[in-house]
Order: sequence, then C-alpha cells, then structure tokens
Amino acid sequence: MKKIVYLILILLIIFFTLKGCLKQDKGYDSDVYLSEVRPLEIIEYNFEKPQNVTINGVDYLQARGEVGKFGGELITSTIGEGPKTFNPFNANDNTSAQLAGVMYDGLLTTDPFDGTVGVKLAKSYEILPDGLTYIIHLRHGVKWSDGVEITADDVVYTYQTIIFGGFGDTATRDSLYIEGKLPTVEKIDKYTVKFTTPKPFAPFLRTLSTPIAPKHIFKKATDKGKNYFRTYLSTNAKPKDFVTSGAFKMSEYVSGQRVIYKRNPNYYMIDKKGRKLPYLDKYIVLIVGDLNNDTLKFEGLETDIVNLQGSMVARYRELEKHGDFTLFNLGPTTSTTFISFNLNTRKNKEGKYYVDPIKQRWFNDENFRKAVEWAIDRENLVLNVLCAVGEPLYTAESPSSIFLNKELAKGHKQDLNYSRELLKKSGFYLKDGKLYDKFNNRVEFELLTNAGNTQREATGVSIKEDLNQLGMKVNFKPVEFNSLVSKLSNTYDWDAIIIALTGNPLEPHSGHNVWSSNGALHLFNQRSDNDLKGTDKILPFEKELDEIFKKGAIELDFEKRKIIYDAYQEIVSKYNPIIYLYSPSNIVAARKKIKNLYPSELGGILHNIEEIYIDKEIKND
Repeated sequence: MKKIVYLILILLIIFFTLKGCLKQDKGYDSDVYLSEVRPLEIIEYNFEKPQNVTINGVDYLQARGEVGKFGGELITSTIGEGPKTFNPFNANDNTSAQLAGVMYDGLLTTDPFDGTVGVKLAKSYEILPDGLTYIIHLRHGVKWSDGVEITADDVVYTYQTIIFGGFGDTATRDSLYIEGKLPTVEKIDKYTVKFTTPKPFAPFLRTLSTPIAPKHIFKKATDKGKNYFRTYLSTNAKPKDFVTSGAFKMSEYVSGQRVIYKRNPNYYMIDKKGRKLPYLDKYIVLIVGDLNNDTLKFEGLETDIVNLQGSMVARYRELEKHGDFTLFNLGPTTSTTFISFNLNTRKNKEGKYYVDPIKQRWFNDENFRKAVEWAIDRENLVLNVLCAVGEPLYTAESPSSIFLNKELAKGHKQDLNYSRELLKKSGFYLKDGKLYDKFNNRVEFELLTNAGNTQREATGVSIKEDLNQLGMKVNFKPVEFNSLVSKLSNTYDWDAIIIALTGNPLEPHSGHNVWSSNGALHLFNQRSDNDLKGTDKILPFEKELDEIFKKGAIELDFEKRKIIYDAYQEIVSKYNPIIYLYSPSNIVAARKKIKNLYPSELGGILHNIEEIYIDKEIKND
C-alpha cells in the first residue's frame, strides 16, 4: 500500500511540474520567456560603496542606500526541516549557514555589485609588497550585542583556536593549507591583526569573510573540547546564549516552524543620518517544508519574498500586473545540480564495505559513468523541470563563474547509442531489455535526493526513465534532508545521489573542499577520519585534482589561473565523478512594501538586509 501511495505522489509531482511547462512544447525560448521579468541590467544603482564614518571615536560603516524608516518586520522562508545548528563554525549545510550567518559578521566581504573585496568588521586592510603579509585594521569602539568591545583578541582566537585548531566544520581550515602549512595570525595591537601566508595565496582575502567569534563567550566551549563544541549553540540553545556581531540576534526558535530575529542595538552600521541600523525590528524565517508550501505561504500573504520554480514564472508574470509584488531576474544561480555515484571502496570500522562490491565495480568503471552522462537528457530537464528558466550544465563551474570553461559549457545532446557502446566496451550486455554486467549481475541501484524539493524529485524521475532506456533499474527514493546529510557525511552508505552545491563565481578555490581528496565535501570518494592519514584508494584523477587546486591557489595572475581551472573542469568532464545537470535562473518575487531592495547576481535579494525597511503605507493585497 505504501508503494502505491508513494507512486501516486511521484506522478502528481511530475504532472504539476509538467503542467506548468506546457508552453515549452512549442519551442519556447528561455530568453524570450524571461524577457518580461525585470532583468538586473536595467536596474541602475547610482551610489558609492559603503563609507567609513567615525562618530565620537567609534568607526561605523555607513550604508549606501536611501534613508529609511525604523520598525516593522520582514518575513522570508526556507524549505526543508530547518537548521541543524546555529553555530556558524559547525554549519555544513546551506540552511544552517544562512541562519547562523545572519548573526555573525566577518572581517571582509564581497561587494554584491562589482565583486571586489569590501570591509565589514575591518575598517581597512593592506597587503604588504611581499605578497604574504596582510594587515587588518579593526573598527574602534565596535561592540558585541552584549556590549563587550570587538578587538584583535577575538580575531586571533577565532582563527588560531577555532579554525586552525580544527573545531567544528573544518572546510575553512582545509581550504587554507598551502603545501601542508597554514597561515599564521598574530595580534599587533588592540585593533590590528597580521596574517602571514607561507606563499602568495590568491584566495586568502576572500576567506576573511569567515565569521568572527566573541572570545569571551566561545572560549568556554572550546575549552571543553571538540566533542562539546559540536553541540554548542545547537538548535536547543536559548536565545540569551547568543552574543552576536551581525545586524540581528535570535529572539525565538520553534523547531520545524520558524526562527525570529530581533535587531542588534550595537550593530556597527549606520544610515546617512548617523542612525544605527538595522531598520527592521524583526526578521522572521518560516520553515515551510517544501517548495509548494513555500509558494502557498507567499500567496497566502504569510511571507514577503519567494524564490520561484520555473513552472511558476509564467503564472507570476500575470499575477504581477495587478499584484503587490515585483519579479526580479537575478540571472543564473551559483547553484549546480548534479548526480554523483559513490566510488568509495573502503570499509567501515566493522569491516563492512560502505558500498556493495558489485556496485563498486560499476560505479568505478569510467565507461559506466560516461554512459550515464551521455544518457541524460539535460534539455528535457531544463524544459520540463525548470520550464526553460535555467540552462543545461556540463561543467563543474556554474554559468555565472568568471572561470567557466566555455568550450566544455557548450555540452552535447543526449546520445543513447553512444552510451550503449560505452557500456559494451566494459562487458555490460542487454537481455530482455535488462542490463547485466560481465559477471551476469543485473544493474540495479538506489538513487537518492532530498524530499520536499519538487524540482529534484522530478529530476530523479526523469533520470530514472533515461537510464531505464539503457536497461538499468534505478530505485529512486527522496529522503528527509538531515538523513541524507548523515549518509553523505557520516555513514557513506549510499549508491547515487541528486543534490546541489553553491559555489563562488569569483573564486574556484571555494570548491577546494569538494575536489580535494581529503575534503569534507568530497562526496564521491569520501574518506573517514580514520582514512585521512593515509593515501590509499585515492584515484589517479583525484591526485591530479589535488595538484591543480594547490597550483591554482598560489597563482596570482588571472589568465594563468583561468588555464589551471579550465584544466580541472576538463578532468571532471573526462572522468565524471560528478555529472552536472542544470543551473536554474534565480527568479524572485518581492513585496513592493520592501524598500532599499537592491538585488544583484552576486549578492542575491537580501545582501543588504541591515538597510532594508518596510513602507507601512503599502499594504499586502
């Protein structure tokens, strides 16, 4: 009975997804399809970068937007089950990182309009002529939400103890290794910090956007050890436990329902009248479960902003004409959706293989992976899952990346005959329409994705049908997100997966943790903590990727870096440890009552949440 109900649900997903995409059957061109959505190129922002302003000995950062009004609340949403933690140093999923990131600022940031490095907690910075030394000048008089001053001690503690010491998620630390060595950090005086890298390191400045922790609060947790720190500021933490530097501080969290933030009265940003930001009294994030609920919440006037699935765009274009919202086309997202097979041939502590040895042979066969890559109809996915609101993806870099390998990005059409030739080379054969390996094992495996994301669920059904044409039996199964994360990062007991990662279009080294053979997000051949000391079972192409990312990090010339990162994309395309599918366009609907809203491709819709305000005279329809 459960199987029947589940099948009906999947069919409904497909029906409603395809129903919203019927226009695509007429050869709808995505550029025309989106032409009436307000594109970013027609939005002109005529203001300077945020300015440093000193008032009564305190170094504030003055916002660039118009002077707004205080009060009101902004309500947004997140899909899934909610955050796993509110500790920014433990967050290894996008939801947790975003909800924790609201409360903690870093030293530097990326300008959302031109991509240059900008200041946050740092008042300024300088790079000495040796190319190794970075001097960070902190703002004077800036305070944590509890009134304690933010100083160099907080910065040194954050990097030396938490990050370099390996507390929490080690992604930032791992990305900073240069030929086996980490940078050093030292306090020059109360407001000055010096970082020194072993060699010139191109990505270093952008890593200084990492949140800074209040030493007087976090030290109590790090003193108790790494195991304790993993549970610190969990979803069970009380609002009073949070001491923050960001625009907001947590006020309330109701598991599976909502997160409520209140303004941080000690925030260091001001408006052009010298008044402390943020303008909003409250920022509320509703936990809505799935994409369909997300849309329903917006249409029910319960939220103020919604990211739209492709199937909803045509309808919202009509609703916008008489509605209380504006549509924005933010261009291609930095999200890359892909399918990956588990290449892990290791055993767990109990001596049991993570992956069935029979499946290991298939997944580690280059012809098998390439056959799958050529069998996937990406154009069909874009038309019938994204409704042409996006584009096919063939590379490890998103279409928005300045390091995109444009030749590889051209891609190819589905070719099932070529897929069959590749499988035949490795001894696979068809019998009664079913695919078998050379040892007469039926090719059957499980394909997972996170339940509630209807686009990925529809993608899984489409890929299942594509591979069925090769005789493969794919058992497609959406599962609860936290369970999926556990399989990927802890138990490693999965066959294949559909998921997405968000990259940095300005810095490929942000993907170091994905491509490094010992990276925490090296999904396709994950190594446990017990494996990290050894180099066994690392595939030849993984060693090539290790070397490429080491080389790319220490090369400072853009054109030379471009050649290096073109090469990594070529390796991924050749060996297909990850098979890329598509990159959606970022279409957002936002209420007209939201002011100081300056969407950008790099920053998204709420990059300047501290200066956003609500025009209370504009009511929701």
